Amino acid sequence: MCGIVGYIGQREAYPVIIKGLERLEYRGYDSAGVALYDGKNINLSKTKGKVSDLKKKSSETVSVKGNIGIGHTRWATHGVPNDVNSHPHYSNSGDLVIIHNGIIENYESIKKELINRGYVFHSDTDTEVLINLIEEVQKKEKVKLGKAVQLALNEVVGAYAIAVFDIKKPNEIVVAKLGSPLAIGMGEDEFFIASDASPFIEFTNNAIYLEDEEMAIIRLGKEVKLRKIKNDAVAYPNILELQMNLEEIEKGGYDHFMMKEIYEQPRAILDTYRGRLLADKGLIKMAGIDQHLDKFLNANRIVIVACGTSWHAGLVAEYIFEDLARIPVEVEYASEFRYRNPVITDKDVVIAISQSGETADTLAAIKLAKENGAFVFGVCNVVGSSIARETHAGAYTHAGPEIGVASTKAFTTQITVLTLIALKLAQEKGSLSKERLNEFLTELEYIPTKVEIALQSNEAIEKIAEVYKDSTNCLYLGRGYNFPVALEGALKLKEISYIHAEGYPAAEMKHGPIALIDEHMPVIVIATNKGHYEKVVSNIQEIKSRKGKIIAVVTEGDEQVKALADYVVEIPDTLEALTPLLTTIPLQLLSYHIALMRGCNVDQPRNLAKSVTVE
Repeated sequence: MCGIVGYIGQREAYPVIIKGLERLEYRGYDSAGVALYDGKNINLSKTKGKVSDLKKKSSETVSVKGNIGIGHTRWATHGVPNDVNSHPHYSNSGDLVIIHNGIIENYESIKKELINRGYVFHSDTDTEVLINLIEEVQKKEKVKLGKAVQLALNEVVGAYAIAVFDIKKPNEIVVAKLGSPLAIGMGEDEFFIASDASPFIEFTNNAIYLEDEEMAIIRLGKEVKLRKIKNDAVAYPNILELQMNLEEIEKGGYDHFMMKEIYEQPRAILDTYRGRLLADKGLIKMAGIDQHLDKFLNANRIVIVACGTSWHAGLVAEYIFEDLARIPVEVEYASEFRYRNPVITDKDVVIAISQSGETADTLAAIKLAKENGAFVFGVCNVVGSSIARETHAGAYTHAGPEIGVASTKAFTTQITVLTLIALKLAQEKGSLSKERLNEFLTELEYIPTKVEIALQSNEAIEKIAEVYKDSTNCLYLGRGYNFPVALEGALKLKEISYIHAEGYPAAEMKHGPIALIDEHMPVIVIATNKGHYEKVVSNIQEIKSRKGKIIAVVTEGDEQVKALADYVVEIPDTLEALTPLLTTIPLQLLSYHIALMRGCNVDQPRNLAKSVTVE
């Protein structure tokens, strides 16, 4: 989950790398570091803390001159966050320097062997072990850096994206990838290296995304040479034209990326169904579904695999697929699915959901499903990501870059794509009447406008947040389609405000959670006038009789819940299956304002990183 940035060319490398690290700080912010080659020496600066701390330290302690450099933001795996464990790391000779995203699982045995050969280690990281292994291979086999990296990587077990520089080869950087993302930006006589394209989008819109078990030798004035790590076969680069633009990765006048991304949801949902939803013609066009329609229509079941917020989107999809398309669905945590020997056959369709398209557990689940003959369909946001490449087919969400660690627009756009798929299959199966299908298509077309209306409750929600910002626990309740939204609302509050929160099906409250309720316990209840409304009203009455504090999300014009609740937030009326696209908006805003009032870092909550690319 660390962020990697590198540069080799004619520019001063330091400003490029620092700006790139700032853009990648959502991937890890325990510590940061940079190594620059000034033509004679490697100047290294690293520190615990954020990129702002690195900028301050670098300006005070080292030369920041040079046209070649590598930089890193860290999310700690091996070794606590401190200056010593920060990247980059030197080899024992000081000639080699490395940055690394991932985990080397067999580092301890390699470390013992290297210690026996006289190597000394200064950090607790697996990365320092890897750079010294590369140095040992280089000395023992008397090979150049690229070959040494290749041979060393054939001895390690784990995941990695690395960039390595050798002072004896001052015009090249060697990079390699397995299980962690790595992109090479192709400029005019200059190259950029990064975990994603955001650090170099202002300099070039052409990039190579390395495949797993590929490495590249990036040499100034030469073409990028790609090779397979396992067998030394030549790999041929596929240069992609990036669709991202600089404006998308800036805050655009908002104080935080999270708030910007909450307010981008009307546009993101519209972009996600644009060209796919043809309400006036009663059609849904999705190439990934149209080309493999028989796989879905003949499937025994759909298995959805995902993690975190994407898992919650999958739970919403379970209701939608079963209700509308009448296809059995199971939703699995990818991290459990990959280890529990699941029963998967060639009659199953597996849908893998991931915002980044790089989630390690989801990627492993995809590989397991493919090995068992399942057809795998990906839903992700990042074009060219690993999941997009590993799956048989898929659909992009078109949410645009999501920088805030707590997912917002990823959730609603994932639900949008999954709803389109369910409606498409329902149409093909005839499980929805033409009139009912057209009602759904028309209503889905209005959802962006209704999200804009839901966002108008921001000021009211801010006042509610002021009342409950010092709570220590919080309960979220929902039924049917909105049970997953309750889970997602609780996750958002936990992630960014550090308040303990739990989501439950409202009817399950009596099976334990009701014991927690007193006058100090805020309970957020999703109580739209759809589905089991009267049952939810009964649940609210049970809470009130025990002095619980009710914050209710209701359909506009509601009177019954309004008479019971302490605070009410209204959303526009819509079809029950589409309510999650609206009910989640107030919960996102509530978590944002509470976190802000508690002095928490909204975009970079402690211990979390945006893209979980390690186990």
